[in-house]
Order: sequence, then structure tokens, then C-alpha cells
Amino acid sequence: MLSPMATGGNRERDVILRDGTTLRLRPPTPADSTAVIAFFERLSPESVHRRFHGVPRITPRLVAPFLDPDWADTGALVGTLAEADERERIVALASYVHLRHASTAEAAFAVADELQGRGIGTRLLEQLAESAAASGIDSFVAEVLPENRKMLNVFAEAGFQTSRHLEDGVVEVRLAIAPTAVYREQVELRDHVAVAASLAPFFRPRSVAVVGASSRRGTIGGELFRNILEGDFTGAAFPVNRGGAPVAGVKGYASVAAIPDPVDLTVICVPGAAVIAAAREALETGCRALVVISAGFAEVGSEGGARQRELLALVRAHGARLIGPNCLGISSSAVRLNATFAPRALPSGPIGFSSQSGALGLALLEAAANRGLGFSGFASIGNKADVSSNDLLEYWEDDEETSLVLLYLESFGNPRKFGRIARRVARRKPILAMKAGVSAAGQRAASSHTAALASSDTAVETLFRQAGVIRARSLGELVDVAALLSSQPALRGHRVAVLTNAGGLGILCADACEAAGLELPHLTPETEAALRSVLPREASISNPVDLLGSATEVAYEACIPLVAADPNVDALIVLFVPPVVAGAEEVAGGIRRAVDALPFHDKPILASIISAGGNPRSLLEGDRPIATFAYPESAARALGRAAERAAWLRRPAGSSPELDGIDPTRARAIVGDALSHGSDDLWLPSPAARALLSAYGIPLVPERDAADPAAAATAASELGFPVVVKTAVPGAHKTESGGVALNLATEDEVRAAAARIGGPVVVQRMLDGSAELLAGVVQDPLFGPLVAFGPGGTYAELIGQAQFRIAPLTDADADELVLTGKTGKLVAGFRGKPAADTDALAELLLRLSRLADDLPEVAELDLNPIVAGPDGCVAVDWRIRVRPARETTRTKTW
Repeated sequence: MLSPMATGGNRERDVILRDGTTLRLRPPTPADSTAVIAFFERLSPESVHRRFHGVPRITPRLVAPFLDPDWADTGALVGTLAEADERERIVALASYVHLRHASTAEAAFAVADELQGRGIGTRLLEQLAESAAASGIDSFVAEVLPENRKMLNVFAEAGFQTSRHLEDGVVEVRLAIAPTAVYREQVELRDHVAVAASLAPFFRPRSVAVVGASSRRGTIGGELFRNILEGDFTGAAFPVNRGGAPVAGVKGYASVAAIPDPVDLTVICVPGAAVIAAAREALETGCRALVVISAGFAEVGSEGGARQRELLALVRAHGARLIGPNCLGISSSAVRLNATFAPRALPSGPIGFSSQSGALGLALLEAAANRGLGFSGFASIGNKADVSSNDLLEYWEDDEETSLVLLYLESFGNPRKFGRIARRVARRKPILAMKAGVSAAGQRAASSHTAALASSDTAVETLFRQAGVIRARSLGELVDVAALLSSQPALRGHRVAVLTNAGGLGILCADACEAAGLELPHLTPETEAALRSVLPREASISNPVDLLGSATEVAYEACIPLVAADPNVDALIVLFVPPVVAGAEEVAGGIRRAVDALPFHDKPILASIISAGGNPRSLLEGDRPIATFAYPESAARALGRAAERAAWLRRPAGSSPELDGIDPTRARAIVGDALSHGSDDLWLPSPAARALLSAYGIPLVPERDAADPAAAATAASELGFPVVVKTAVPGAHKTESGGVALNLATEDEVRAAAARIGGPVVVQRMLDGSAELLAGVVQDPLFGPLVAFGPGGTYAELIGQAQFRIAPLTDADADELVLTGKTGKLVAGFRGKPAADTDALAELLLRLSRLADDLPEVAELDLNPIVAGPDGCVAVDWRIRVRPARETTRTKTW
């Protein structure tokens, strides 16, 4: 499968450098001859010598081999930036030439002297290697002068397997350019450092300009500028409007260029048609961070979409970053910046919040403020032409003021990248997300069992589960869980105690806890004895603990420390309904004093005071925060989400083990041959499907192809009875179509079955095992390959219960699929059957995952059933649908 660039396409790619600036890469064309010559002529004599191992004349003939690469014999990329006069300037060039050895190419690089040391060479190497690998090249060789330390460091630090050899005063560096796990880790580390640096001007600017800041009240730009002033921004703020009029007593300017000081961040609030000109002016002054509030872009149709692409190209040409367009703005507590047009400033706190919807962002901010939640930063990303939730996760990962990340998502730009980043970040900080736009209407029409079991929501749920992202299903739940996670210590387990003064309320809470996957454990005898010593005889000292309606603040203050200290308890929910004998304010005081006096605050404590008067949150404010909820059910649901994260943290991180016996080259040839001789969407014939699965070492039952009943009988005799006869029609649902006959014991039975089925058939040995299972793959157009595993056989869709994971799977993912849920019960041995070989099943899933990840052309794949037993597993039926892989148009490489 060749990438668009590898097949000669003129697709551009954007890379991000270690200082946070960006660079656009593209293949050079014949029209670039003069520009490439100018690039080499601007290089210092030392740089020219290092590139060519001499000082040649820079002529059209010298640069011609770099132009219009075919990617088979030659490949080349140039890096470009915009000049002040809008012309494009080439600032870097990388190229390779295919050597006589079939899989090796000689590579060379050059970077403008003033831009060296920013990681451009490394990014060029990454992208050049990707295109070369897609063309069948597996190694680069480069001849480097020993004094060229910078280029030697580029090769050493890239992450590829590298060897060096010094001969005749030249260092020959050889790189195996296959993307290993070590290489991918290095790329992700470079991305992380660069993205975090690129977002610093948004969240820690020293100066901000607001273009479109009107002196009139009620305008978006004017109110946004006033919000900056009222928030007590620590830096300098400059209003920009056509007349240069002052705003709120602050001197105004007619343009960003007229501002005497450097501007770190420019916020643009002008009509959509005027945004390009405003952005160009800000970028030409050296500003590297733009927030475009204005609407009129991709959200309004094709004309707006073209304008958005033009805006992004302009931003990229200047190496800058963009939030928006069509957004609410940003805020940052680190510099007390409120560059939004929200009606009130955000309270500071530990939450970093990204919202794709401005309106919903406002609603959530309002609800959060009412709950006393505080924010380290907020970004409304709008159309997310550039900066996305992925980028913000990278920034907040290392931000010391952020301990919880909150996301409202309507779409994913690069969900697989999101999964990798989130999986890393969630080990350090909770990520809480709400995903809109998912419904049953999104389920695709499907032909295979695997695809029929998958839906758009399946992909989202799978992505979040694998990455450790806590998913909220409603705005209320999002706020509730945020209130818990931002104020309480991390939950260690799923055991919760309930303390109440109303038995019915305790039962409701207990039911809600069980529904949320929580457990109400027995308290220790020591705890029960201590409770008995301070409570009336009529009180219930089992969990939930009922203090009775006569309980006062004294009872709560005495009992909370006892239950919180119980070693069987991971969290405590305290409930109170005001009876006649005690008021909410008094009891809240008792709860607050008890929590403040705890020797350790290592367990979450939640409270629900159901009172018609007063604010329960304000009543419970003390030295140690208590997470407050309107109702017990809300507290239980929030705690259940926290318990899900605790379980994920206990789960091994997993790794992708090396698998032997895999031949991806052979597999690609099989798929390519099928697509070249058939339609654009077809089911593989049985021999091709069998060969493809065998190329990945997937265990298959021995079988024979038979053209007629006589051949089927002969094949059955060779295999040994009893046998199965199946139709060989590609993609057929054999059971539903009557295309299968089981447990045939004689040649006559085989001939009769083959005659009834008609046409060519397949003959297999009849197998029996502990369990019949299903494994499969479906390519989601956005999320990539989903790997399914669940109960198999004829009831696969009726029983359901298949679980999904996004490829590539780790060994922990595979084990979880095999060992958990109803499938895990089947595998463990159901109704007296022996347990199946879990290691063999996990390996089968890892091999299937590798196949799905290597071959995006495999649209659907079913292994159903897989017969599993104590000594292994084997697939006895398979169907594979292939189609040309979808080309991606994403230019952003991070």
C-alpha cells in the first residue's frame, strides 16, 4: 500500500519542530528549480561542503535529480516558509536515490544554516523514510563527513536501528527504516515536546492583541478585550480596530504592526471575510499564536471550507499555530487570562477543559462554577482547523497546574493518535470526556458477523476503554464526575460504605452503587463494635449504616472517622435528610468537622444533603474538600466512573510482542492481486483467504477444495471422517444459505451433500472443542481496524457480547478480550467442559491485530467459529472482504 506521496502525489505534510514552530513539507516540482538553486546558494560554504563532500557549481543540472521524484528510483522533500512578500522560500531539502540493491537507498539532507538545531533534519528523515518504506525500501545509507556532527546526531537520535562504518575519511551510516516500537516512542516524544512548546504562547502569553476590539459595548471583540482587563491579565493587552480608538481607557492601534512591543498571542474578532488579512498582518509581525473567534468558515459550507483551508495554509507558511476558527476563545489561570466572551471569568483550579462546542462550553462552565469547580485552562477549539484535543492533552500532560483533563468532543480528527496520547496521559492524570453525535443511526450496513456487531458508538467506547478515558453520558454526569475527581484523592478500589439517617435513602444509594459496578462490603467486626458503642441499639451497623432519623451532628461526627478508617472501605458516601430533630446546617458542620479531623485523607468522601434551603456545597466547605451531590444516585454514578479508572490503572499497560511466522509482503501481494483482477470491493475466494491468513500464522483447520461431488468424496477420504462440506462461494453466509453440511461419516454422504450444495465446495475435518468463538476485524473509516472477540457459531449475533479493541492490540488487550465477560466464562470451561487454551487464543488475536493494522484493504474479516480446546485453537470458517484502502488527506503529522 503506497501513501499518496509515495505514489507520486503532490500532497503536502506539516511537521512540528522542537521549538513549537511548524514547517510545511512537499515534493519539489520542476517549477522549483530556481528556488532550489537559491536554497543551495544561501547555504554557507561549510554546509555545501557537508552536503556534497565538495563545493560544486550550483546549476540547474545539479538540482534536476531532486525535482519531480517518482518515489521508486528517487524521492525528495523540501521544507518551505513564507517570505515577507508572501513568496515561498525553500529552507530544507531531503532526498534519496534507490541503489542497485533492491531494498536500499542513499539519503542526503540539507537545512538552511539559520534554522539548524531546531529538529528539521529529524522531521525530514521521518517523512522521507515513511515514503521510502511505502515504495519497498527497507534501509537508508548515508555518507557523512566525520565533522558533520549535527547530521550524525540526527541519525543517532531518530530512533531507527543504526550502524556506522568509517572508511576513507567518510562515515557510512546505515539505517533500518522499519518503524519499530523504539522508533515510534522517539517520534511521540518529539511530538510531545514540540506540541507543548507550540501551545505555550496560548496559555502563558506575555502580551495579547485583540483585533476587532471595538470601543462600543456589546460587541464580541470589545467585550472580550474588557474580559482580559477585568481578569487582571499579568501581561500587556492591546486593542486593535480600524480607527485605532482606545478601548476601556487603553490606547488602541489601527493594526498589529503598529503595536510597538512583540505580540505573543493575537485574538481575531472580525467578520469572516476579513480574517485572512488580519491573520496575515499578525503573522508577519512574528506572532506565532492565533485564536480566531470569527465564524464563516467550514461550518457554513464549501465557500467557508475553502476560506478555512486558506487560513490554515497561511498559518502553516509562517510556522504558527491556530485555535478555531468559530470558537469562544481561551483562558488560562497561570497568567490570569480570560480571552473569551463568556459572561464571567473562570475560577482558577486544577481542571484543563477543551470544548469543541462554544455554546456547550459556556453551559458547562456555568454549571461547573455553580459547583465550585476551578480551571487551570480552557480552550474552545471550534472548527479545530489546527489545534485539537490531542494537542491540548500533550500540553496539559506536563502542566503542573492541571490535575484533571475535561473534554467535550463532537468529532475525532485522528482518533488513533488520540488513543496513544490519552493512554499515556491517563496514567498520570484522569481524563474525563463526553462524546456527542453517537447513536444507533450511525451503525453501518454490514455483511459479516463482526461488522454487524460493531457500531459508531462501539468504536468510541472501545477507544475510551483502551486509553483509560472516563466517559460521561450526560452533561450532569460530566460535572458530577469532575467534582469528584478534582477534589478527592484517587480511588483505589470499588468498595464503598454508605452512612445515612434514612434507611430508604441508604437502600436507593446501595442499589445505585451496585448498578455503577461498586460493592458495599461488610465492615470489619472492629468497626461494627465501635459503631455499636456510639449509636442507639436500634441503629443498623451493617453497610449501609443507618444512624436513624434521630441522628444529630454528634452521631455523624462520631461515625464518619470509624467507617472511613475501615480497611474494607475504599470510599464513603454520607447521606442526610433533615428530620425534625436536626437541621442541615448543624449536621453539615458535624460532617465537615469529622472530615477535617481525619488523620489521613486518602479515601474519597462524598456527601448528599437533601435540603430545601441553603447550598449543601457551601455548608460543607472546610479544610478538606468534600464532593457534594444533589442526590445519592449522582454520587454513586460518579464514584462508579472513578472506580472504572482505578481498575484501568491496576491493569498492566501491556506491550506489542514480536510475532514470528509473519510474511506481510506475501499478504500484500495476495490482496493486491485480488484487487487488480476483480472489482473494487470483493470477497476473497477460499484459496486466497486461506493463504492470507496463513501469511500471518493464524491456525486454520486443514481443508481441501473440490470442484464436484466425486472430488469432494476423495478429499474426505484423504482427510478422514467425519467431515464438513461447505460452499466455496466467496463471502457466503453458509448456515443461512444452506451451504454447509456437518458430521458426514461416509463418501456417499459427502457426495450427496456436495451435490445438494452445488458448485465447488470445501471439505474439512469435523472438529469439536471446549468452546465455539468468533474473532474478526472491521475497518472503521475513522478509527481504523477494530478487532472483535466473542461467542461464535450460529448464535454470534443473537448472543452478542462480543468485545472490541482498536488495533494494534497489546498483550494486555488480547488477554482482556479472552479472559473477561461472557466470553471469558466460555473460555474458562462452561457447564463442565474443559478450559480452552487462553495463550493460544490471545496469540491468535495478536496475529489478527497485526494483519488488520498492516492491511487497511481488509474491510471485513470473520473467523467464525473458532474451535478452542485445552491444547490450542483453530479457525474452521473464514470470510474476508477487501477493497482499496482509503487515502488520507490529513497534512498534520503530529
